[in-house]
Amino acid sequence: MTPAPDFRVRLADWRDASPVLSRIRTTVFVGEQNVPPEIEIDGRDPECVHALAESASGEAIGTGRLMPDGRIGRMAVLAPWRSRGVGAALLEALMAEARRRGFREVYLHAQSGAKNFYLRHGYAIEGEEYLEAGIPHIGMRARL
Repeated sequence: MTPAPDFRVRLADWRDASPVLSRIRTTVFVGEQNVPPEIEIDGRDPECVHALAESASGEAIGTGRLMPDGRIGRMAVLAPWRSRGVGAALLEALMAEARRRGFREVYLHAQSGAKNFYLRHGYAIEGEEYLEAGIPHIGMRARL
């Protein structure tokens, strides 16, 4: 029997959760990956659905968002929580919400280093690799 995860994922509203969502994304994208803050903060967050992962003690540990057009993005998990299923749970929650909203597919711009993660979750590569914020990315799409 697999032990229960020591975290939970829930959908969050930007108005209520923006401080913790922003902190995770700033740590991962701006701090670790040197993405310029003006690229990370795109002004689109209020119109998105956000997923928030929290540890058993309530610490915010990961996030991702679903945009109104079906694009999943801003997937970020704090370093100590990586490779523990947090990213998969966030992705599954966002895909489930997209399905609930009637989307037939979702798409994303995956960092090339995360390509295999998305392939394991049913995404297919679309197009050629390109640079976004100085980081190699690849377009990917999944049917729901």
